[in-house]
Amino acid sequence: MEITKESIIGDILDYDVETADFFLEIGMHCLGCPASRGETIAAACEVHGTDADELVERINAFLAEKENGKD
Repeated sequence: MEITKESIIGDILDYDVETADFFLEIGMHCLGCPASRGETIAAACEVHGTDADELVERINAFLAEKENGKD
């Protein structure tokens, strides 16, 4: 799964629940709330004062590392 700033947080969490740590690190502690699960990364980062590009890069690197480890 390739994550972008327009990716929906709930979709990312459904794909890999371990990505929750990245959202918790930016202060997004409301991951169980339906409203937050429907937000894009860009919207969440704007609210939480975080760089969306950096978060996307970190999540994609994490997912790529996990995928490469499955070989």
